[in-house]
Amino acid sequence: MDGIDKRILNMLQTEFPVTPEPFRAVAERLGISEGEALTRIARLKDEGIIRRIGAVLDSGKLGFVSRLCAASVPGEQVDSFVECVNALEGVTHNYGRNHACNIWFTLIASSEEDLEKTIARLSEDTGIGPVQMFRAVRTFKIDARFLLDENLPEDRK
Repeated sequence: MDGIDKRILNMLQTEFPVTPEPFRAVAERLGISEGEALTRIARLKDEGIIRRIGAVLDSGKLGFVSRLCAASVPGEQVDSFVECVNALEGVTHNYGRNHACNIWFTLIASSEEDLEKTIARLSEDTGIGPVQMFRAVRTFKIDARFLLDENLPEDRK
């Protein structure tokens, strides 16, 4: 990874251009061609350095409901349960924990009723229940950035 790759990664994390041709804008800011920018971004994605490029939206402000969910899943059923969870529309992430509730996931739905129906269907389909649902009492947003260019101005580090 060279300096241009690092600058691309910084831009994608901190100042992604919201324009009809965002990658052309990235390229222009870096003084490279759009084709080179796209090739570099594709390579960084292929290498697993970039997982995804997309917006992070506040689902509550868009009228959706969200819950952190947890289930106690016997070891021999973890893989099949996780497969069912991952197939649900609205699951944003899913992870295992070393805890009595060993599978945790976040589920977003259009209404409280849809959320409850989805969890009831998951329990019925997998035989795992109850699936605990936790409302957010307070939201903590961690602005995780992995800035790579040492030559950034102090206010952008």
